[in-house]
Amino acid sequence: MNASLAAPGLHRHTVADYYRMAETGILPRDARVELIEGTIFDRAPIGISHAFVVRRLGNLLMQATVGKAIVNIQNPVRLNDFSMPQPDLALLRWREDFYSGAHPGPADILLIVEVADTSLHYDRTRKLPLYARAGIGEVWLIDLAGKRIERHLEPGADGYTAVTNVTERVAPVALPGCEIDLAGLV
Repeated sequence: MNASLAAPGLHRHTVADYYRMAETGILPRDARVELIEGTIFDRAPIGISHAFVVRRLGNLLMQATVGKAIVNIQNPVRLNDFSMPQPDLALLRWREDFYSGAHPGPADILLIVEVADTSLHYDRTRKLPLYARAGIGEVWLIDLAGKRIERHLEPGADGYTAVTNVTERVAPVALPGCEIDLAGLV
């Protein structure tokens, strides 16, 4: 093929690039963005229902896991050198230092929760496959419009192979004694 006819390449940003962009002001401090597979994506504005569910579920998780896990609300997790998403909630392995030296990675993540209203397609097609490839053992996708909570288990290269709907009480697989009542959440 003639080199002059080749399609231009895509420059993938690393997490280090992403940090430098924030430090130098290329990315404003208040930018709602996340790095997914080397591409910086804008995040959707947070609506009232979305905010309610994140606050309510965050509170339920904190009550159920006190001293056993850390509830990470809308903060980054570093999955690899090219992806640092900001899930709505992440349940992290307990550490006394609360991850003061680095963002948590895949081995630190017990559960990820994505709350979706306008972002359902993005969460389902971009973020869930990313979490599965990173080996995140459990993801809950809360579909506000569909009024359902999907539980995704058994991650692999092609996504999650076990998906069920949750309606009431559930415990994260990694913390079987920490049951949470999800009734009325959506």
